[in-house]
Amino acid sequence: MNRGVVAANLALVFGLELCALAALGYWGTQTGGTAVRIALAVLAPLAAAVLWGLFAAPRARFRHPVVRFGVKVVVFGAAVAALLAAGQPVFAAVFAVVVVANAVVLRLAGPEAVEAGQRPAPVR
Repeated sequence: MNRGVVAANLALVFGLELCALAALGYWGTQTGGTAVRIALAVLAPLAAAVLWGLFAAPRARFRHPVVRFGVKVVVFGAAVAALLAAGQPVFAAVFAVVVVANAVVLRLAGPEAVEAGQRPAPVR
């Protein structure tokens, strides 16, 4: 597959990660009273970021592929659920479709593209 397509999709993964954090924060602002809103708006994205950093990031401390996949499903699934719960079904559907399409393109690009998204690029 074209290197440009793979590079664009790897960049899209990063954008999707940021969108997932934003969706969780938005959901937090729409839930409960003022103190609950503030807590959820901060803690939900923070929990997702910690999970991602430990298990799914390119330099993750724990690198088991099944756990990495599970964390990605949980974080992106939580973002979709958060958007639905916050009354944003169109955004939830678009986000879910883009996440799945991105994963399919990277999988079709071959294992080297998927691996490139899991480890930092070599320094030249």
